[in-house]
Amino acid sequence: MLRRQRKYTIDTNLYIRAIRSAEATVALQQFHTEYAPFEFLSAVVVKELLAGARNPQAARRLQQLIFRPFEHRGRLLTPSYAAWKQAGEVLSNLVVTEGLQLTRTNRGFENDVLLAMSCREAGVTLVTENRRDFERIARMVRFEFVDPWPSSSSH
Repeated sequence: MLRRQRKYTIDTNLYIRAIRSAEATVALQQFHTEYAPFEFLSAVVVKELLAGARNPQAARRLQQLIFRPFEHRGRLLTPSYAAWKQAGEVLSNLVVTEGLQLTRTNRGFENDVLLAMSCREAGVTLVTENRRDFERIARMVRFEFVDPWPSSSSH
């Protein structure tokens, strides 16, 4: 697949880093500039970002700066019933094969599984720093993910 045809979505951790760091903001903006026509926003990421908003102003800022541009362009990645079902199967397989204890697992990991399954279903590559969790998920079901930030020369 040619680099320019590959679709991407960005994991929550990279948006949070950009909110907290000017350097990370620049890196995110550079990615947006290069990949905007091929970039989607995950509904799972929207949920996580809004859940972390500490006040109404922060939520409005997320809406204005992150969500609205994707909503306006219709570039949204929303898990289907099949993705939800497959996420449940992956979690169940992790319980059986790796001894995952769902009562001790944070909701973030469950969200990661759902994000991975929706990416897989849509043929979207996830950009994330969270290699450890996504490698664990990929042992159960194959999907594409890359470290930040893919560049023109890397694909």
